Parts: sequence; structure tokens; C-alpha cells
Amino acid sequence: MKFQYAIALTGGIGSGKSTASSLLKLYGYQIIDADSIAHKVLEDSSTEVICLFGEGILEEGKINRKALGAIVFANSQAKKQLEALLHPKIKEEIYKQAQKLESQKMPYFIDIPLFYETKNYPISEVLLLYVPKEIQIQRLIKREGLIKEAANQRILAQIPLEDKKQWASYVIDNSGSLEDLQKALEEYLKNYLTKRKF
Repeated sequence: MKFQYAIALTGGIGSGKSTASSLLKLYGYQIIDADSIAHKVLEDSSTEVICLFGEGILEEGKINRKALGAIVFANSQAKKQLEALLHPKIKEEIYKQAQKLESQKMPYFIDIPLFYETKNYPISEVLLLYVPKEIQIQRLIKREGLIKEAANQRILAQIPLEDKKQWASYVIDNSGSLEDLQKALEEYLKNYLTKRKF
């Protein structure tokens, strides 16, 4: 399938993709949210996930994503096992949703946190949300209640944002306020995206 009208929205953990995604929705753009799809796929695959990682990941009968995260971010083999189970199902659903949006012949965004890591989607247009590593760590400590070492471990599990910056079509530095992000996105939509030929 050709992703002719798709724009990959990506970044790193704590770089503000979800906030950017919400703003783009307000501006009227269609968004395919890989994280939401991943949550649903995880729920639907819970029996297989429990078989892999045991009942210690359960809380009140449901998978506790923090407990599962603690296991996979500390063990690369466990991470590979989980990805091998979930990624094909996530990919299938993203392709299904993208096919519908492609038929509308309008630009749309696919919010894919691990766009460069998985290499699953042949999308040439990429919008990257960038923040320095120190800010990623601060945000993770605040948002997830992680200690610094655990926050760093999660960041190191992804390709560094400094590298991704060089590959993206357009980079927005999201180190500032929500207002700054809003202005930067408006600038991107008005002066860049509207001039792109799809």
C-alpha cells in the first residue's frame, strides 16, 4: 500500500506527540493514533501476554501497563518477545485505517512513537517533535513518577532524538510552553504543509 497522503508524527518518549496530535485534531486533521491501537491490541492479546510474562503483570484482572513496562524496559529479550506478538497486529490495524483515509485524498497524520525503530511504514513525509534529553527525563519523572535511572532506561530503548532530527522532513522543537507548540504547529501547517504537493 502507498502512503501517499500520510504524514508520520513521531518523536521520542516525553517529546509531546500526544499534545501535538490533539492540537492537529482541533485544526481538523484526521489522526491515526498508534498508541490507542496498541492499547486495544494489548487488551485483545491479554491471554498471550499473560502466557509470556505471568500473572504478576495483572492488577484487578487486567494487565497493568506500568508493571509490564518495567519488565520489558529492563530486559531486551522480553521487549523483543512483546513486540513480536503485538507489532504485526498494530501494523495491520494502522494499514486498515490508513487505507480508508488514503481514499479521501487529503493529508492525514499517523502518530507513531516508534516510526524509525520499527521501519514498518513506508511514509516519506515525517513531522518530528524534538526535545533535549534532559527535558525528556524531567517530563518522564513528572508524568510517570519514575526515578531518573528508569526514565533514562526508557529513553535509551529508543533511537536518540538527535539522530531522528536528521532524518525528519520537518522538526518542531517542543522545549517550551503549550502556546509555543501551538504557534510552531500553526507555522508548520500554514507555511509548510499547505505548500506540499501530495
